[in-house]
Order: sequence, then structure tokens, then C-alpha cells
Amino acid sequence: MPIVSASFDVKTAEWRRVRDASCTDYLVDFEYSLLGYDLATGRLDMLLRYGEGGHCRRHRHIASTVTLVLEGEQFLTEKLPDGTRQLVHRKKGDYALAAADAHPHDEHGGEHGGTVLLSMTAPDGRLFEYFDEHMHSLGTVSIADYAESWNRGVVYGSQAVTAG
Repeated sequence: MPIVSASFDVKTAEWRRVRDASCTDYLVDFEYSLLGYDLATGRLDMLLRYGEGGHCRRHRHIASTVTLVLEGEQFLTEKLPDGTRQLVHRKKGDYALAAADAHPHDEHGGEHGGTVLLSMTAPDGRLFEYFDEHMHSLGTVSIADYAESWNRGVVYGSQAVTAG
């Protein structure tokens, strides 16, 4: 298993920033840091950090995911199959274990942001499926996508955006 970072110290981690101006529902602005991955076993560990007001892209976890809130808060608004929404709020120290094929959701930090550790297991290698504002699938991202882009020094899904 390639270890990218032997520490999850948020002050010394290498962060990659993701912004997406095509989303007009909310501000897509977050950072991630790869900790390690294993393509053969379908494992990826990473840090995810939301600044004030920043959200992840709208997505669902295809992989089974362990979440541990390291700093701040994490909010998720899940879109349930019957069309209703469910709010999930996690605080520093909260732990969650989600089965594969989770509900699509919007995700962001609290008033002062938040940092979470995500440990994902994906036997077929697929981690996330992304959605537009109409809940149409925009495709998936895999462990191989994350690892390849990280090793090239770019943000996953972007050839032009460099780390930094």
C-alpha cells in the first residue's frame, strides 16, 4: 500500500484545493490530502477540509466509508429515494461508518469549517458518483483516478489545475 503521508497532521499535510464555478447552488470549495491507497485491495484514506462556506461537489459514496471528524463540524443533506431530505450533523470526535452505495448528498463544514478523515473500501475501485443540480449523474471517480492525479501533482478530474 503506497503511503503518501505518514501523518494526518492538518498543519503539515499537503493539500489540493478544488473549486467548481459551474455549481450555482452553493460554493464548491474544499481541500483534500491523500494519506494512502492500495489499488489491489480497493482502499483509499484521505483528509477532507472545508473552509468557511465551502462545500464538496454533490455526490454519493459508492465505497464503504469510515468518517472521523478531526476538527470543526461536518454537515450532510442526504437526498432520500422518496424525495425527502435528511440532515446529518457531526462534531469534532464523531465517528461514522457508512455502507457502500450511500444516498446522494451535499456536504460542508460548520460555521468555522471542518476537517474529516475518510477511510474508504471499494472492491471495484470506484469511490464516488457526482451529480449536477438536477441529480443527473456526472460520472464516477476511482481510487486509480485519485492516485494518478496525486502522483502527477494535479487535482483529480483536472489536467490544468496544479497542486498548491
